[in-house]
Amino acid sequence: MAGRRDRTQQLRGSRIAIAILIGIIIGCVCAVLFPNGFFNSSSSLAVNERLQTGSSSCESPARVKMLKSDFASLSEKNADLKKQVRELTEKLRLAEQGSSDNASKQIKPGPFGTVKSLRTNPTILPDESVNPRLAKILEDIAVDKEVIVALANSNVKAMLEVQIASVKRLGISNYLVVALDDYIENFCKSNDVAYYKRDPDKDVDTVGKTGGNHAVSGLKFRVLREFLQLGYGVLLSDVDIVFLQNPFRHLYRDSDVESMSDGHSNMTAYGFNDVFDEPAMGWARYAHTMRIWVFNSGFFYLRPTVPSIELLDRVADRLSKAKLWDQAVFNEELFYPSHPDYIGLHASKRVMDMYEFMNSKVLFKTVRKDQELKKKLKPVIVHVNYHPDKLNRMQAVVEFYVNGKQDALDSFPDGSE
Repeated sequence: MAGRRDRTQQLRGSRIAIAILIGIIIGCVCAVLFPNGFFNSSSSLAVNERLQTGSSSCESPARVKMLKSDFASLSEKNADLKKQVRELTEKLRLAEQGSSDNASKQIKPGPFGTVKSLRTNPTILPDESVNPRLAKILEDIAVDKEVIVALANSNVKAMLEVQIASVKRLGISNYLVVALDDYIENFCKSNDVAYYKRDPDKDVDTVGKTGGNHAVSGLKFRVLREFLQLGYGVLLSDVDIVFLQNPFRHLYRDSDVESMSDGHSNMTAYGFNDVFDEPAMGWARYAHTMRIWVFNSGFFYLRPTVPSIELLDRVADRLSKAKLWDQAVFNEELFYPSHPDYIGLHASKRVMDMYEFMNSKVLFKTVRKDQELKKKLKPVIVHVNYHPDKLNRMQAVVEFYVNGKQDALDSFPDGSE
């Protein structure tokens, strides 16, 4: 309950701060347009001259009285506006001070084992003006403000067909293809698949229309930003993925970033203490290091939070300046801590269950060889990320898990030939 009250107070404080900011902006505009107030001495003189002229020209007393009344009324409004600007400025200062005080306020921790830190960052305030056309599409297809997003061009059409078939089989309606070329746009139209085609962008279009799997994968960090700004949780999916269950029923939503792993065991997927041995150091020969296999940048869920947007911005910025692998940059930005000359990203993160969100190394090297796992496990998705013969393996996954063909996975080698 305390957490709920805190969030309510934060929301109320945010609304007050926004209202104050709007008032200050109005005041600033008035100050720029009317630096000496709505009526300065020269305007007063002009009115007085008009009054005098009117009098000399036999202006009626009623007309003079009306002008004087208008002048007094406008002068009073001008004074009121100045007063409101001063009051709003003070309220904003106090609100900022209060926010700072709350952030730095000392608290008394509870008994041992009861103290829990904040894990879930607040979501951002949606801004439909960022992209009204996309906002309308998402409003129509999203479920609980969440959507699966897949980027595709004609080079990956065959894999996209397998993925779409798996999505339709499960009745997942909040699935959207970002069409990177006209071919995929027409394909989606003819197959009744929700799609979004971005406005022309030379930098994106060049890669989007001709790039291969890795090149297209790097575009996602630029494309997804607008989805988050509109207030939607996004489950990004590469096209070499087969859906076997509805993934939204298996998310925790307690972190900014929730990603599948490239790990193939509990240690590699969830982290382990790796001891480095340097005999020359004698007594101090053993150095402990923390290791974890990378998050897979082809399947992850982002909550619409400031850290999630900052992650996209950081990765997109680095990819625009150098020829880098997007997955490596994605993990560096997530995991590198702050250190001299570098401020790390303060984003909360969660690793998905490696047996539910299964990579193809886990499937082909471990699960298919273990009869108990083979019978017991029904993954949520299978991502054919470890193997170049993606389409054939995707089709084999469908044959095994959907059509029940028990030997469908047997003919493939563990790795690539």
